Amino acid sequence: MRFVHRLFVGCLFVFSIAGCAATKLKPAAARVLVTRQPVPQGCEYLGTVIGEQGGSAVGGLTSNKNLAQGAMNDMKNKAHAMGANYVVLEDTRAGNTISGSHGSISGGQTDVTNTGNAYRCESAPTTTSAAIP
Repeated sequence: MRFVHRLFVGCLFVFSIAGCAATKLKPAAARVLVTRQPVPQGCEYLGTVIGEQGGSAVGGLTSNKNLAQGAMNDMKNKAHAMGANYVVLEDTRAGNTISGSHGSISGGQTDVTNTGNAYRCESAPTTTSAAIP
């Protein structure tokens, strides 16, 4: 029984640490341009794409930078999987968890969610000046 307890605690620790890192960007997804600029003419709409990072379990242990970068990487990975190379970012939301009692309240950012529209453009824009990192 002691072995099972140690194994559980060890796995919980590993998953907690892994949850603190930003979602990895797949190499091919690095070519997906995410911007707030209007879609160029001639691009095919593929659908809505949502990128997210965090959650109530590990979001509080993850830096705001990793939450933001992970959500963007998740969006690019999903857009690339759809066949998109251009995403118009429509909304970004940061979630916060607040807890406590009347006398003391604490909280912090626990997640980031990006929502956008994914497109396949034959001649993908090459400028990154409008890109959102």
